[in-house]
Amino acid sequence: MPIPSDRRSRKRLATRQAISNAATLLFLERGFDQVTVDEIAEAADVGRMTVFNHFPRKEDMFFDREEEGREILLGALRQRDPGVNPIEALHLLAHRLVAERSPAVEFSARSEGFAVAIERSETLKARARAIRDEMAQAVAAGLAESAGRDPADADAHLAATLLLAAWSVALIQAHRTFRETRDTGQANAAFLAIIDRGTVGLRAAMAGTPYA
Repeated sequence: MPIPSDRRSRKRLATRQAISNAATLLFLERGFDQVTVDEIAEAADVGRMTVFNHFPRKEDMFFDREEEGREILLGALRQRDPGVNPIEALHLLAHRLVAERSPAVEFSARSEGFAVAIERSETLKARARAIRDEMAQAVAAGLAESAGRDPADADAHLAATLLLAAWSVALIQAHRTFRETRDTGQANAAFLAIIDRGTVGLRAAMAGTPYA
């Protein structure tokens, strides 16, 4: 996230980060459902309303990098080489994120706690599904824009839905692989194997459209 230039914005960003850091520590130590907003506010040394000013819902503090993930996907579409179709641009993105060791696709002891927390909380599972749907809508709009089509283009929405489903399965399987093997390399390979297979399916489904 870019650092704001004015003092007020920097202070607001610092407060938001402090709240997020405090919440993350509590969630990982005790589990998402066992932590209250009041406890987060106390740990961050802010008022309850300050927490809600930055995070309308408690689960927003857990998924505080949602916007960053969405921008990574949309950025790959906007910045793709003219000779690379949109589906291939997102395929290449997955491989680049792994090669660059991006936190967005990290499979390690550090990231394991987040995966476990989601598995143990119905609230977090529901929010994760909602985020996937929201990202699919955003990616569909990005795909349509890249092809000069209407944002409601059915092909774009089908492609985005299939893409996010593949990425979701890949992430879940990679975290599971790491938990079983404690090997980041194997987890990365599991992630990319599903992405590769999903891309093959996407290309077939989108044959004859500007997205493939």
